[in-house]
Amino acid sequence: MFKLLIVEDEEMIRKGVRYTFDWEKSGVVVIDEASNGKEGLEKIQSLKPDIILVDVNMPIMNGITMLQNSIKEYKYSAIIISGYDEFSLAKEAIHLGVTEYLLKPLDNDQLYNALEKAKEQVTLLREHAIVQNKIYNSKELITLQNKLLKDISYSSKYVTQMLNYIHKEYPKKITIQNLVDILGVSSTYLNNQFKKETSYTFNDYLNRYRVNQAINIMKTGKGKIYTIATDVGFKDYRYFINVFKKYTNCLPSDFIEYFKDTYYKNISE
Repeated sequence: MFKLLIVEDEEMIRKGVRYTFDWEKSGVVVIDEASNGKEGLEKIQSLKPDIILVDVNMPIMNGITMLQNSIKEYKYSAIIISGYDEFSLAKEAIHLGVTEYLLKPLDNDQLYNALEKAKEQVTLLREHAIVQNKIYNSKELITLQNKLLKDISYSSKYVTQMLNYIHKEYPKKITIQNLVDILGVSSTYLNNQFKKETSYTFNDYLNRYRVNQAINIMKTGKGKIYTIATDVGFKDYRYFINVFKKYTNCLPSDFIEYFKDTYYKNISE
């Protein structure tokens, strides 16, 4: 369940939204409420909600100021509610990365759809946070790369040739059939031997090696996802993203962003 905080100065609206909307259907639980931005800010700091439903015009501290003082640090998704269709407020909300801007009185269907978008954003924020933790420093990165491929200390003649072929030809479109033609041995025999000696299937090892090479390119601080995908043998960059995430539990865009920041930081030093 996603945790939600309601920040609204009008008690009737605040209580009405809390107790009349079907939160369970949305996979959301209301953890608390606040009557102004200052109180909301304090509860954000203590409760760390995933989603905030916040009014714009409130006493003591308005909703926009509350968001400005907390949304980057606490990484939540925000849905703004307002009695005014004000372009300037909507523009500022977009700048802050607000998920949705809803007008009062709230429509249940619009709120439900806004919550779905907010949950998607929260999920992305969580994944990004995981990436930052996983690739926090170079030692952790080395550990991650080492887990991609185990050290193969011994291999027979055929498996050695298969490994060498992958290491040389991985940027191209290759399959086990290419090696059948080269080595003159059946694909069943080659697959069985490769699995027996490396613990990987041919395709599994090929994908792992390609992902490892992609990370090496990313470490230079250069390249875009679609060019890196092509450079390591993936013709469809969307498929590359799926494979990369499968083996690292991270998105390639997060790696690229991390290494780009590290690259320019090293240059400036």
